[in-house]
Amino acid sequence: MCGKGEVEDADTATQNQKDGEDNKYGSPKKYDPTFNGPINDRGCTDIICCILFLICVLGMAVVGFFAYSYGDPLLLLYPSDSAGNLCGHGEYLDKPNLFFFDLIDCAKVGPGIVTLGCPTKQVCVTDCPSEYWTWAVQYGKEQLEEKISGIISTSSNGVRETGRAAMICDYGINPLDNAYASAAKLKELIDDDLCAGYYYPQKEVLGRCLPAIITEGIDTAQSLAEKVGNDNQTSDIVDSQNKTVTIESILDGSAFVTKLLQVRSYGEKVFSDVENSKWFILFGLGLSMIVCFLWIVLMRWLAGVIVWVTIALFFAIFGFASGYSYWTYYDLKNDVNNTNSWILTTDFTYYLTVKEVWLAFGCTSATIFIILLLIILFLRSRIMIAIALVKEGSRAIGMMMFTLLWPVWPFLLELSLVAYWGATCLYLASSTKQVYGVTNLTAIANDSYDYQATSTTTSNPVDLIPCDPNNQTTGGEICNFVKNEVLTYTIYLQFYMLFMFFWTMNWIIGMGQMVLAGAFASYYWAFDKNEHMPTFPIIKSLGRTLFYHTGSIAFGALIIAIIQMIRVGLEYLDAKLKGSENAVAKFFLKCLKCCFYCLEKFMKMINKNAYILIAIYGKNFCTSAKDAFFLIMRNIIRVAVVDKVTDFLLFISKLVVVGILTVLSFYFFNGTLAKHLTFLQQFEVELNFFFVPVIVIGISTYVIASIFFSVYGMAVDTLFLCFLEDLERNDGSEEKPYYMNKELKEVLGKKNVKAEKED
Repeated sequence: MCGKGEVEDADTATQNQKDGEDNKYGSPKKYDPTFNGPINDRGCTDIICCILFLICVLGMAVVGFFAYSYGDPLLLLYPSDSAGNLCGHGEYLDKPNLFFFDLIDCAKVGPGIVTLGCPTKQVCVTDCPSEYWTWAVQYGKEQLEEKISGIISTSSNGVRETGRAAMICDYGINPLDNAYASAAKLKELIDDDLCAGYYYPQKEVLGRCLPAIITEGIDTAQSLAEKVGNDNQTSDIVDSQNKTVTIESILDGSAFVTKLLQVRSYGEKVFSDVENSKWFILFGLGLSMIVCFLWIVLMRWLAGVIVWVTIALFFAIFGFASGYSYWTYYDLKNDVNNTNSWILTTDFTYYLTVKEVWLAFGCTSATIFIILLLIILFLRSRIMIAIALVKEGSRAIGMMMFTLLWPVWPFLLELSLVAYWGATCLYLASSTKQVYGVTNLTAIANDSYDYQATSTTTSNPVDLIPCDPNNQTTGGEICNFVKNEVLTYTIYLQFYMLFMFFWTMNWIIGMGQMVLAGAFASYYWAFDKNEHMPTFPIIKSLGRTLFYHTGSIAFGALIIAIIQMIRVGLEYLDAKLKGSENAVAKFFLKCLKCCFYCLEKFMKMINKNAYILIAIYGKNFCTSAKDAFFLIMRNIIRVAVVDKVTDFLLFISKLVVVGILTVLSFYFFNGTLAKHLTFLQQFEVELNFFFVPVIVIGISTYVIASIFFSVYGMAVDTLFLCFLEDLERNDGSEEKPYYMNKELKEVLGKKNVKAEKED
């Protein structure tokens, strides 16, 4: 506690002791003549949690500083060669593409490629090769030339110079040097893995040179087949071990990027569509805001119509279903030619000729009809209360228009948090060290890598073989760059960042809820809305929330964050058990996932109601959560009805707004509107997929509608709790008048005595 501390309701406690009430859900609120809405005389709450939260937020900043100091996202963006150099960056700026000496070796590793990397040598090159080349052909030509001439030719237009100029070799290796002049030296360059033994036409994909056969289609495949299938002595493409390179082996070696290419192609088209229609999308988003605002204003008149029309439709649907089903049942029962009975079949129409099926339909529909009828008969007044509260929420928002703008600020904070968290995690993921290991061709057995054995051998390669791939005298032939390995402790920092992401995100959500609750509570407890409403209620509520109750919000957010972390752990275990045959473990895991999902939903409900009472009374989180829970339990039926009616109305509202904008955008982008409204033809745009902007507008409209109607939902929840306390505190007398509006008093059959006297 800080400042003057928490304000205790001493009069209520004393009165409860005198009355000797023993209610397991607490005692109803007593009349307090000094209470007229959110109290100003309050103190700081849950200070320990506030301090802990601020320290942890500071920890987030420290982790970010560490990540930005030691991380390098370029490692994730640029490909690395066999020595760990980044292609297209720094010293290799003019060589942006990574070339694999033998891409087929990547396929031989199998799943170990993620851990061990591709085991062939990789170098940065300026351009990916666009022709075919194989060392066996060049070797044969040079041997033939040497035998015929008896000397090693160094002519600029000879077989040696022409063929070797096309070779791709390691850095610092020039196959045209006199030191490698003979055909035997050419073979040594290939055997020592200093130059690529072959290549074929390739294309750049995300900085990697990959077979053009993937991107250019069947024509390239046919030409490659012809190239491979020509003269076996002079035209076969073979690798450094004299094994024939087939189309299948090339495709296997590059299969891990085939799907990536397809996604990239579609992604480019989608991005192009979004770019071409961006102004229309922005116009659609602006229109969605206007529609949301108008709908909220109209809800004060439409709420009752929507609810009662929907109930009438339910009655009509299930009433008709019951009657039609029973009529069909008796019709089939009296049909002597109908002998069909219940059997399992894939023909759905057969079931429509079985009388028992229609009997089941009829019984089910009639049961639902009766249940719905009983609900309406017994809960009619509570449904009317819910409708009246929804209408009052619309009036409250209409009087405090800035409440519709308030969610923008928490939303911007959430975006900032996501951006900071994402960037920090990216830098943490790139806080790496270079790992070298035994990944050369000697690890191959029967044309495939033994992943387990190789993984064990290279688990700590630096200790086993203190090699330097740039030093040819220290085992560089068998020790190559494997990957940039994430530093061990970064996984713990990632875990911490995830937890803090949940905690901070829930704090921002809670802060937004408490600020709105304070504003709407000020509206409800203003006896005369025109005279007693405070100036700038949102700003005043924000000041009270941040200055006094940061710790209480952090307390509630911490509970949700812990539950969410447990759910993440359960999802991780579930992923690990997918290939397991342990049915019992899977069953208990599913149960735990379900339980913690329900617990999270329950605690979010408790938190929201606790924040409402904190905004009104300024008490700590635990006390407010207990009071809110007891208040709800004392009015559980009303709470259930109001909650479901409100959820239904908000669902219908979102559905209407999203439906309007989605349908309009659908008919606009597919050209239907332009056919009927010719002036729209000037706004037509060329698109690859016309549904891309439609989907973007639909999703964005749903987000905007959720933001607008979250204010509406918070208004109804706050007004409802205030309404319940109003019923407990006051009795309508001149000394204790009700604060509820006229419609709510009419639904309950209550009046204020002062108003009666004036009448």
